[in-house]
Amino acid sequence: MTTERPLTGVSGARPGALRRGLRAGIRRAVVLLAAAGIAASTLAPAVLAADALTITTPYPAVVVAPGARVSFDVSITTTSPERVSLTLTGAPAAWNAAIRGGGFVVDEAQTNGKDPATVRVDLDVPADATGTTALNLNARFGTTSADLPLSVRVNAAATGKLSLTSDVPSLKGPSTQTFSFNLTLNNGTAQDLTYSINAQGPAGWTVQATLTGQSQAASAVVKAGSTSSVTVSATPPAGAAAGTYQIQVVATAGGRTEQFALDVEVTGTYKLALSTPGGLLNGHGAAGSTSPLAVTVTNNGTAPITNVKLTGTGPGGWTITFDQPTVASIEAGKTVTVNAQVKPSGDAIAGDYNLTISAAGDSSTTDSMQIRYTVETSILWGVVGVALIVAVVGGVWWVFQRYGRR
Repeated sequence: MTTERPLTGVSGARPGALRRGLRAGIRRAVVLLAAAGIAASTLAPAVLAADALTITTPYPAVVVAPGARVSFDVSITTTSPERVSLTLTGAPAAWNAAIRGGGFVVDEAQTNGKDPATVRVDLDVPADATGTTALNLNARFGTTSADLPLSVRVNAAATGKLSLTSDVPSLKGPSTQTFSFNLTLNNGTAQDLTYSINAQGPAGWTVQATLTGQSQAASAVVKAGSTSSVTVSATPPAGAAAGTYQIQVVATAGGRTEQFALDVEVTGTYKLALSTPGGLLNGHGAAGSTSPLAVTVTNNGTAPITNVKLTGTGPGGWTITFDQPTVASIEAGKTVTVNAQVKPSGDAIAGDYNLTISAAGDSSTTDSMQIRYTVETSILWGVVGVALIVAVVGGVWWVFQRYGRR
């Protein structure tokens, strides 16, 4: 008799047990998939939110001096056009915190989903502020939000410096010269500053300060970390005595002042004057003969004038020479007399002629004068005339003597 055995699987398990194992595995797979789905549904909004709104600034933490003005440039980017609301927290009331854009105080910024929208956070740090202040700028649209932490540390050593310098702080020259100085105002602070310049000299001096090349400008702006040019001109009064004079320059910017001293060494006044001993500007002589003409050279300045050379010019064929063509030195207030020898040309016709006498010394001093010179009839021609008259009279007398009796 044949006995039938129950059908078993390859592993020897019964069909019911196999089906139960498969169902348990399916249930576990469903649970895992469900858990993964829940996790994905939980994380997806956060990832999307992070990608949908970005708010950044290049320098989120700064160090400034008490009394400084702080600005943060902020960029806001979204993946699609959005109207983003902005809120700043953590700033003390005395700091006058404001969010600005397009020249206005703003509460919201509009993005285009492509290019960043920009705003600026402005803060006025009080002069008595200390320590570190933490702030937070929040950007939000709908349920999407992003924060930008900001930090301001107040440090008195971060004030920066305002300095005034000159490439040539000292000049030298005569009192007839205008002295010009080029100065540079250096703004080493973290702020743009509006500045003005005041320049003063000794009594009687004319001093003028020009800002950035604009003669009419009363004030100008020098940006943080930049420089601005200043020109100072100083003109001494007429006849200023030789010596060293000081020009004081004061720059005022943002409540700060910077002083700078300029030196002008006046070497004296140099002024020549030509004349004649009697003050009469005329002379006379015969054609072809030499006649003397006295010339006076006076130093009307306040310092000696050296190497004074004298020259004379007249009509063609005339010669003018001097017994002292060069005067080595003429002291201030002194006069030197030089004798000139004037010789008209031999064929000069009797009459008046103009001569020019000039003097030129060191320190660019010159002067000249016009002399009216009268050429007189030569004595020889006078003698010849008299001889002719005598001859004529003698001839007439002889004729009357010889033929008068007939």
